[in-house]
Amino acid sequence: MASAASCFSEEQFQEVCAELLQQPALAGTDWELLVNASGLSVYRLLDQETGLYEYKVFGILKDCPPALLVDVYMDLDYRKQWDQYVKEICEKECDGETVTYWEVKFPFPMSNRDYVYVRQRRDLDVKGRKIHVILAQSICLPQFPEKSGVIRVNQYKQKLAIESDGNRGSKVFMYHFDNPGGQIPSWLINWAAKNGVPNFLKDLVKACQNYLNKT
Repeated sequence: MASAASCFSEEQFQEVCAELLQQPALAGTDWELLVNASGLSVYRLLDQETGLYEYKVFGILKDCPPALLVDVYMDLDYRKQWDQYVKEICEKECDGETVTYWEVKFPFPMSNRDYVYVRQRRDLDVKGRKIHVILAQSICLPQFPEKSGVIRVNQYKQKLAIESDGNRGSKVFMYHFDNPGGQIPSWLINWAAKNGVPNFLKDLVKACQNYLNKT
């Protein structure tokens, strides 16, 4: 895990841009196509250490312009309204970084999970193409002690790159890895992620459609 004092490097932002611009550049690798639906292609790669999968999603989100999509993604107060799994989410300044705390509802009898992570947004110009990049990863800070009855997720990464699809929508690349820990079997975690990752993007689009009227 990173510390709050660390920052994402320029190289990391450029790597995510490259994933979007070259999508999908997975030939000859161990990534496998998992599902193709609703304009989204979901790939996965087995992490040998945890038995869980990393995910990459490529696709077009129609009728959702890039600037709007990024604003909705970054608006944590609004996320409380459209994401049914949010128990608590907030930001706090720690060691010069803006840190996010997020508690996720899990169905009974499983315990809720919580995350402490840093995220950064950059708006880049790549040969005249405007690309929004957001990076997030887990950190460990004493300002966010673990709660009784809630399992702390210490392995979490998400990368998102967005640009215009040339019409009214967005061309999107997303990487996701999440190890929720606890006594959940890996097959159940993988099943939930397979459905949850693309469903999250679909919910994000719906939230975009309501965003301008949220007040």
